[in-house]
Amino acid sequence: MATIEVLLPVKNALPFLAESIESVCSQTFRDWRLLILDHGSTDGSTELALKYAERDKRIVVHVNPDAPDLGGLLNFGLGKADGRFIVRQDGDDVSLQTRFQTVVDVFSADPDLIVMGGQASMIDASGRDIGYISRPLSPAAIVAASFFYIPVVHPAAAFNHSRLASLGALYGNDILNVLPPEKSVKVLSLAEDYFLFGQLALLGKCRNVAAPLIKHRIHDNSVSVANRVAQNACALSISRFLAMSFAEMKGTAVFDPAPFCSHAENVFDCGREDYSPEFDRMARSLEEGLGQSQELTRELAFRRVLAKRDSVTMAGRYASFVLRNGLRAPEYRLLRNWLARFINDKYVTRVEDGLTLES
Repeated sequence: MATIEVLLPVKNALPFLAESIESVCSQTFRDWRLLILDHGSTDGSTELALKYAERDKRIVVHVNPDAPDLGGLLNFGLGKADGRFIVRQDGDDVSLQTRFQTVVDVFSADPDLIVMGGQASMIDASGRDIGYISRPLSPAAIVAASFFYIPVVHPAAAFNHSRLASLGALYGNDILNVLPPEKSVKVLSLAEDYFLFGQLALLGKCRNVAAPLIKHRIHDNSVSVANRVAQNACALSISRFLAMSFAEMKGTAVFDPAPFCSHAENVFDCGREDYSPEFDRMARSLEEGLGQSQELTRELAFRRVLAKRDSVTMAGRYASFVLRNGLRAPEYRLLRNWLARFINDKYVTRVEDGLTLES
């Protein structure tokens, strides 16, 4: 049994696969096993993976073209894994050289931790730096953020295998099990990572380190690029599921997080200019259920900026928020995307009110 077990799903990733595999092979921490999960590639990815497996016995290739979706493929991989810690990586991403050592150090320091992740540099198809993905650090910050966007970068994530197994956690499944079947959802593609991480944040400790762990590649075939509209719709349904489940678990008021979500830096528009009553209800529910913390206070302060949609009020609230809390690039871009909607509405997602709110 290896200390680190890597789940690396592949579907026609030949232009980037060698660099991705090499980034595993060059890790400073050497006790690892790489499970390459080929989803029926037709571009030579399978053959390349098998060549690497011939050279290094720690690399194992599983070809599973019949997996129905990415979540099913990853669950197949979890069934094959027996490592102490499970590390995720995509076939077009690159792990930084000390990533595995960081995983071991963080989990060893906190045995109760379920998930750890980190920050990520963004690169394009040629490997050129094009940006940076930042995520909240502490468990309190992650659970506060989880209602509004995915709080962990999926290909930078790692799991404590035994803690994951003890929760019966798999991709796609409702592991909270507090809603009646007609209100539950199953998500095995598009946002299967958010569905899993959002639930795990409500069940236990999840943490991100401040340092980047991977180079995350963005290109024309990336899921986030090719399926942006469907992915946003799926993510919003998960936010609403998490809000309903949270209210049931904590005995607080149900709230609709939709107007306050920021998936893929989109502003979600339910057709109104004032969501102040919805914000107040949400804030009370989260404060009652999570308790007071600096992280929750900050998260709610930013979400309040989105409660009134006339440009003057929103801009003024944001300026006041930045003076008190500092500037973060994703929050700035979200505000900019709304204020610039008449020029470019690409990042405005229009939705209908979705929850029947009960006292």
